[in-house]
Amino acid sequence: MEAPAAAHDPAEPTPAAAGARITVTSPEQMQDLGRSLAALLRAGDLVMLNGELGAGKTTLTRGLGEGLGVRGAVTSPTFVIARVHPSLVDGPPLVHVDAYRLGGGLDEMEDLDLDVSLSDSVIVVEWGEGKVEELTDDRLHVVVHRAVGDTTDEVRHVTLTGLGARWTGVRLDALAG
Repeated sequence: MEAPAAAHDPAEPTPAAAGARITVTSPEQMQDLGRSLAALLRAGDLVMLNGELGAGKTTLTRGLGEGLGVRGAVTSPTFVIARVHPSLVDGPPLVHVDAYRLGGGLDEMEDLDLDVSLSDSVIVVEWGEGKVEELTDDRLHVVVHRAVGDTTDEVRHVTLTGLGARWTGVRLDALAG
């Protein structure tokens, strides 16, 4: 198994990002995107999910869980903060974290031992921006944009940005097809 990258030194430049923007028109497509994205993930990957409430972050994570072949229903860990889903197919476990209720940075999340889990798991952190970046230079930022207000519009625009050497050369744009 590959060890995670060292913690980011803000004084050093981050390697160029790989990215894609994908339009999703239904919850089923969001889950399909998660399944497709799972094929690109491996132990040691940190995925940071951001977007408004109801944007589809947990639906995407449910697809990731299916694609990774993990045990247990992937549901929002809002009230338990984190759930671990062991692999059923000899792959990495999925650690699903909801940092919405956590106000501080990495210090407040230290009790979750994410740094220990990172090398052998795929860690997905909803609402992780500003809280878990210090875990590794190599991470995937996923932002789900949706129309706000009183709307029944299911359209979501998903922006994927891979940061660090791990994501160099990864064709995130292939997920759009």
